[in-house]
Amino acid sequence: MIVPAQIRMARAALGISVRELAMKAAVAQSTILRFETNKGGMQAATLDKIQLALEDEGLVFLSPDGGGGPGVRFRVPI
Repeated sequence: MIVPAQIRMARAALGISVRELAMKAAVAQSTILRFETNKGGMQAATLDKIQLALEDEGLVFLSPDGGGGPGVRFRVPI
């Protein structure tokens, strides 16, 4: 499951606003803002929509491991 910081990182990497992400994922801007600022949780289905929208833009979400915490990077072109 992705965490709020990953969504902020993903938006920064793509150069998109909360509004743009909300439109791409078909969720409310306030939902994204609340989650990104750790002021509320998010239903799993809504989080999935956001993750899929960002992955469709070419991002990959990284789980925490021995090398560091959770992150995001661009998918390697095939």
